[in-house]
Amino acid sequence: MIYRKLHKDQHCEARTGQIHLPHGNVDTPVFMPVGTNASVKAVRLEDLFSMGVQLILGNTYHLYLRPGMDVIQKFGGLHGFNNWNGNILTDSGGYQVFSLAPFRKVTNEGVEFRSHIDGSKHFLTPEKVVGIQEILNSDIQMVLDVCTEPGISHKSAREALEITTSWALRAKNSWETTTETYQGKLFGIVQGNFYEDLRARSAEELSALDLPGYAIGGLSVGEPFDQFQHYLAFTAPLLPGGKPRYLMGVGTPEYILEAIEHGIDMFDCVFPTRVARNGTLFTDHGRLVLKNQRYEYDTRPVSEHSPTAAYSRSYLRHLFKAGEMLGPMLASLHNLWFLKKLVEDSRRAIHENRFLEFKRSFLDLYSMGIPD
Repeated sequence: MIYRKLHKDQHCEARTGQIHLPHGNVDTPVFMPVGTNASVKAVRLEDLFSMGVQLILGNTYHLYLRPGMDVIQKFGGLHGFNNWNGNILTDSGGYQVFSLAPFRKVTNEGVEFRSHIDGSKHFLTPEKVVGIQEILNSDIQMVLDVCTEPGISHKSAREALEITTSWALRAKNSWETTTETYQGKLFGIVQGNFYEDLRARSAEELSALDLPGYAIGGLSVGEPFDQFQHYLAFTAPLLPGGKPRYLMGVGTPEYILEAIEHGIDMFDCVFPTRVARNGTLFTDHGRLVLKNQRYEYDTRPVSEHSPTAAYSRSYLRHLFKAGEMLGPMLASLHNLWFLKKLVEDSRRAIHENRFLEFKRSFLDLYSMGIPD
């Protein structure tokens, strides 16, 4: 058992806990910075470690294609390659195959695709993806799954679900034969598109595999927020309560708080660093767009407690206007700090049985907009 629940809020499903992993314990709820190519864009890993980040992401698809497994194996895994001493979760690459590959063909055996880098042909099976993530020495590895876009038919969603379930079983069988020196944990991914019966079936079939943890896939993919809320509230209770629960691709305060309320422990997204590189920063009063002229003479920091507190909004705006790389670096660090603080404040509120009150007051302030 890798998960220990510490406390559940008396008024909702929000909970705190710890995930026990090879590179240390992870306090939950937790937001995980995304380091797709073994690097969190524009942020030094040592700065994240100093900030107390315990878990980051890498991506199997990208790392498999570049630099390649022979390079990473030379370093004994991803930790040695990028010199990160904390935990690493690696996505299976399924989403990238379906979103980036110019050609792909799914069969019961696996998925054939062409690299978006050089057009070379590749074939991934559930077993191969487990083996790749063993070479990466992932602390948490994800099963290969079939991602589906909103709006597909029930029949197409069911067929994708059936392949996902069969692949998860094959991944489990392969993972159980990995070397004794590899201690990483395997998580399954619930699919089913926007069909309740398929979501319930996926959760039931994957739960029967008794994997160390479970993720919810196929949400936050462009659907309206009320639809996201509905399917999150429907799916979350179907996951085993004694295992970590991971909602994939969620990275804004509204979505994170909604997930926490429904008992989700883990979330990740590229959004916080992506918008930071364009000069948008999270604040208690909403998103601050540094390029706006109103900040040209603004002597205040974005936040007095941020790692960027030494710099004024005016100076940060200048960095972006001048095209200085320091601007995206500082903005990215700030946004990751902001979300880390948000989940820490959420943990504290859960322990005090006041999460719903905290969520409501946070979102009320967040929706007000940046004051003059």
